[in-house]
Amino acid sequence: MVAVKVGVNGFGTIGKRVAEAVALQPDMELVGVVKTRPDYAAFYASSRGIPLYVPEDRLEEFRRRGLEPAGTVEDLLGKVDVVVDATPGGVGAKYKPLYEKHGVKAIFQGGEKADVAEVSFNTLCNYEEARGKRSLRVVSCNTTGLLRSICALQRVARIESVRATIVRRAADPKEVKRGPVNAIVPNPARAPSHHALDVKTVLPSLDIVTMAVVVPTTLMHVHIVYARLASSVTREDVVQAFMDTPRILLADDEAGLASTADLVEYFRDLGRKRYDIPELVIWLNSVNASGNEVMWMQAVHQESIVVPENIDAIRAVMDMASMEETLKTTDSTLGLMRGVIPRK
Repeated sequence: MVAVKVGVNGFGTIGKRVAEAVALQPDMELVGVVKTRPDYAAFYASSRGIPLYVPEDRLEEFRRRGLEPAGTVEDLLGKVDVVVDATPGGVGAKYKPLYEKHGVKAIFQGGEKADVAEVSFNTLCNYEEARGKRSLRVVSCNTTGLLRSICALQRVARIESVRATIVRRAADPKEVKRGPVNAIVPNPARAPSHHALDVKTVLPSLDIVTMAVVVPTTLMHVHIVYARLASSVTREDVVQAFMDTPRILLADDEAGLASTADLVEYFRDLGRKRYDIPELVIWLNSVNASGNEVMWMQAVHQESIVVPENIDAIRAVMDMASMEETLKTTDSTLGLMRGVIPRK
């Protein structure tokens, strides 16, 4: 098997997780990552044997800090088949002409505008549409969570409309310059929030409206979702659909998994690195069905949920595997689960 050569531009919250996930894939080779500053993340990458590539004007700065770069950003782009852009929101669009200059396929993140790529991407919803494209945009963490459950529910009955309230975490755990500290803030104070618009970049015909608030926590987002279907379903139908879908877990609150803090502690106990939860977690007892109306509550770990989709996106643009094949390989290598938790 010839491994596809992958570079990751950015080694922050998403970039470091994607880089480490790429390194676990049997059909991929992590050529290196781009860092713009010789900070602790650069030292971490170097300590793990990950080659560092830097802007040309930063070479000497890295060397003064005792880090020897493997080359410049353009050197990396000359060695890879595909680059995962994990730069801060809006920066990826600035790099796009450079990727095109080098003839490198590109995976962007949800912080970029939808027009940065040919297709906005979610594995469960539009993998086939993405195969062979030059560029994809993996949608944001909240959008990824909504799309997973929506596309799972579509296996039960056609969805006529979705309404969702998103309770957003205020910041990632390592951030120190964002709030709120003691408030619940409408985000924004009008409807719809941008999350519905982002869902429609993948499912353009879906009738969806979202609203969001920001709360003082750093652990996870929570969604309260209401869907109207074209036909009546039972609660058992919906639960079974969620159980049968990869990357969805059903949390049993009666066993103590009644909050985002409980979920984080459970995955810490399981030994997950950084307590990552790439699966979407739906609270089992929140699932309710009445005629053609369905409701549920779900939790999204914002730091890691998009990592599997980034790996699948690489296989999609390189046309390396079917959806079923990439789901199997990605989920196996990353140790993802499905079904009800906790388990023996």
